[in-house]
Amino acid sequence: MPFTYNRSVRFQDTDAAGVVYFANILGICHEAYEESLEAAGIDLKAFFSNPSVAFPIVHANVDFFRPIFCGDKLLVSLMPQKLGSEKFEIAYEISIAEVIVAKAITRHVCIDVSSRSKQELPAEIVNWLETNRRDTEEVERRKARETM
Repeated sequence: MPFTYNRSVRFQDTDAAGVVYFANILGICHEAYEESLEAAGIDLKAFFSNPSVAFPIVHANVDFFRPIFCGDKLLVSLMPQKLGSEKFEIAYEISIAEVIVAKAITRHVCIDVSSRSKQELPAEIVNWLETNRRDTEEVERRKARETM
């Protein structure tokens, strides 16, 4: 099963119109990413403070299908995918009561911090990607069987 993260929308997430401010949905997605790493046994403090390796986001995209309001209960499904030896992408589906209200994508590149050059993904991230890929494929196979 893809990794899922539950989150209530807070007042601070919204704009003057009372809906989630567009950039804040990416912050919520990043929270799901962090939870996913931690659930995989990755030490977040070491991961985000490693002085030699970083995983900057080089692309982000969000599509909204309906407004998201303060108090809404979100379920964020996270589906990471390896794109090459030095990069990966995470697809997110944000749902309320089993209705997809937004989708997002973040693309990350692994770099050496001092030289700012691309480098291969470390083993712990490759393992995280592989585990999540298998879990996502299993759900997709199950869905396909249900529609037959």
